[in-house]
Order: sequence, then C-alpha cells, then structure tokens
Amino acid sequence: MYYQLLSDDDIVRGFREGNEAIIRMYFYGYCREGYQVFNKRYQLSQKENLDFMSLAHQYALYLMEHDWKPLEDHSPNVSLKTWLINGFRYVVLDALKWYRREYGSVTFEDYLRSFDVTSDLRLQFNRMVEDVCNHAPLSREDRLIVDMMLLQGYKGKEIAAQLGLTPSAISQRYKKLKEEVIEPYFRKNFDMNLDMPVVMDERIIACREESSATCPPAGTMSEPSMPHPISLRKTRRTISKEDMMRKRTTPAFINSLQPDEIFVFGSNLKGMHGGGAAYIAYRKFGAIMGQGVGLQGQSYAIPTMQGGVETIRPYVDQFISFAKEHPELTFLVTRIGCGIAGFTDEEMSPLFEKAHDVDNIVLPPNW
Repeated sequence: MYYQLLSDDDIVRGFREGNEAIIRMYFYGYCREGYQVFNKRYQLSQKENLDFMSLAHQYALYLMEHDWKPLEDHSPNVSLKTWLINGFRYVVLDALKWYRREYGSVTFEDYLRSFDVTSDLRLQFNRMVEDVCNHAPLSREDRLIVDMMLLQGYKGKEIAAQLGLTPSAISQRYKKLKEEVIEPYFRKNFDMNLDMPVVMDERIIACREESSATCPPAGTMSEPSMPHPISLRKTRRTISKEDMMRKRTTPAFINSLQPDEIFVFGSNLKGMHGGGAAYIAYRKFGAIMGQGVGLQGQSYAIPTMQGGVETIRPYVDQFISFAKEHPELTFLVTRIGCGIAGFTDEEMSPLFEKAHDVDNIVLPPNW
C-alpha cells in the first residue's frame, strides 16, 4: 500500500494535516501494537477506562493539542514507531497509576517489564541499570549479580553456579539489592513510584473539566512539549530598580516558562535525562537525549555526575559566561547536583557565587 512507503517526516506531516488514512494506519496501528503487549501483561481490556480506544484517544488529544510536536523530538537512531509507542507507554503507566489508587496495584517488576515493548526501549532500560551500577555503592560481586539478573537474563541458580554460591544465597542477595539499592534508585531518579510523569498537561485536564467560558483562549497555554529553538538575540533587557532591589529566586516546581526563560538543570555527560529535573527538562523544555551540556530547546544542562564538586565548577563557569553573553534570556537555575548526584546545597551554592552579580540568572532560595 502507498502509505507503507512514507517516511517518518511524511507520517508526522500526515498526522498534522489530519490525514485520516495515515492517522488510522500509523498512529492507531502503532498504538495498538503497544497496547497488545501491555494488555497481555496488565489485562488492560478488563479494567474500567483502560480499553484501547480510551487510552489511544487520550494520547491523540495530547498530541493534537501540541500540533504533534512531541513526535518530532526523536533521535535519528530511534524510529518514529518506537518513539510513538514509548509515549503511549507513559499514557498506559499513568492510567495504571490511577487504577492502582482506585482498584489495585502495579508492582515494581511490572514497571521494569514495561520496557520490553521494543528493542530500543529495552536498550533505554539497560542504560538505566548501568547507571544504577555506576553510581550506587555496589561491590564487584553485587554489580555482577545485578548485571546478570537484569541485563543478561540469567536465573538465580545459573548465577549461583558461576559464582560458586548457593541459589538461596543469590536469591537473598538480589532481594536485598532490589529493596535497598535498585528500587530506591529507580523511585528517586526515574519517577518510579508508579507516580509516572503525567502525559496530559494538568492545566489542560483541569480546563476540560471546567466550562469552556473559563478556559483560556486556544494557544495561550504554554506547551510542555519541545519548544521552538530560541533565537539568541543580543537585545539587552531593561532591569527595573524594583527588580534590582528584590532578586528573584527559582520556584521549587516549574511547570511552564515564559518565552525568554531557560530551565537550568543538572545532567550527566551522557545526556541521559531519566529522572528529576532532567526528566522535566526533557519532557517539557526541549532537553535532548544524548546532550549533557549547554543550551537545548528552552533548557540548559550542567553535568553533575562525573565526580566531585570541583569537576562541576568549569561547567558552572561556562554557564555563567553564556548567561552574560545572552542578557535577553532569563536563566532559572534549579538545585542542580542536589538530587541524583548526591551533593548538598552547601556544596553546590558556592559554585554560583559569581552568578549573584548577573542580573539574568535566578538562583534557588538561599543560594
């Protein structure tokens, strides 16, 4: 069929133009493949409001309200099909989170298996496990157990035979590692509570529940999807005396940005924006998977995972210089380094001492 010859760009263009045949074949076709896998795992079709059309329509409404832009933000190494199914995966997990609160539970193992929909998602999961091994305090033997169990798929008795231990010892070791290291790491750094990041923007949902008369006009909501690249104009902003007297501080939670505001977050050199502020930057403000430093979309990455505090300082100095060169932008600095990287406010705030004299850098309270 003709439509099977379309490129990813052609498909997204067809979505945007409302081409019924393309939307039916590719959007609903791809979503149905993902749904079939999740349905076998979670019996979605037997749960209230978790049938295919309800979930697919929710995802479609979200994408249409954002002009299908979230689908354009995929790596050249990831197909549109994989990217679209990954987005649908979050809709499913979000719905399961709701269902858990109402009717039952979703286990940590369910969350881990949700990465098995495609080989690319499995690769993403493998990288996350590697991050656990790289940054958690594991012995060589414990790391080997995690690697063999989660990445290589060995059974406990097979690992026991290779390590010269009993299957019971391996089972107990893995259980302890899962409870004390793996689960807490995923919960903290990858929003695994099953409090998965809400795919539908909360303000849009709230707006739908109210009468249309109280909703803002179309196009006035700030979009949580990938923003357009910012034009770096060298136009100096006027700083009022009042602004000078009352220095802004970064809010604890940022859900939207003004067109000239930049979300500054802590990242890692690999650019794996998997949790915390980095995940928010990726989902909402244009952070790019694989880019660990600098401006990307409406966000700016400062790597914090590569070593001690002094390894972060050069990147902070680079950021401050960049902010000085672009006075037309306002940079909202989050508490970088104080989450996944494990540093304290007292350790990180001195790195930003020079930023206090830069009018367009906004720092967290007490920094």
